[in-house]
Amino acid sequence: MPDVPVSLALMMDRDAVAAFLDEVFPQIHHGGPGPVVESVGPMTATMRLPYHERHLRPGGTLSGPAMMGLADVALYVAILAQIGPVALAVTTNLSFNFMRKPAQTDLLADARLLKLGRSLAVGEVLIRSAGQEDLVCHATGTYALPPR
Repeated sequence: MPDVPVSLALMMDRDAVAAFLDEVFPQIHHGGPGPVVESVGPMTATMRLPYHERHLRPGGTLSGPAMMGLADVALYVAILAQIGPVALAVTTNLSFNFMRKPAQTDLLADARLLKLGRSLAVGEVLIRSAGQEDLVCHATGTYALPPR
């Protein structure tokens, strides 16, 4: 594995990010399983949203709000892994393209930071149904970062 530039060294590993989310956002698991941190890497994170009936909408599809929440937390996790436990990094913009009906199974979100600056982070998230290659959602987002 190639050396990671110092600027891309992780401040938090998967377990540290997951523990931080549980500490500062315990409500994430209210009413059923919440998003799970699968992995973090330089400028990336992968999240899983376990399938649960509370995420269904009429017609038997997984809801847009469930995918929106997954994308938002995936970007947040990618940022935390890079900058450390900063609870006050906040979403300033999210944009979604829903591409196809997701299967009634877990959702997987691959987040990638495109820019990590001093005051803003910009990234994208690709969401798929577990076991399938086709995208169900593409999201882009911007986070405001507090002064360090």
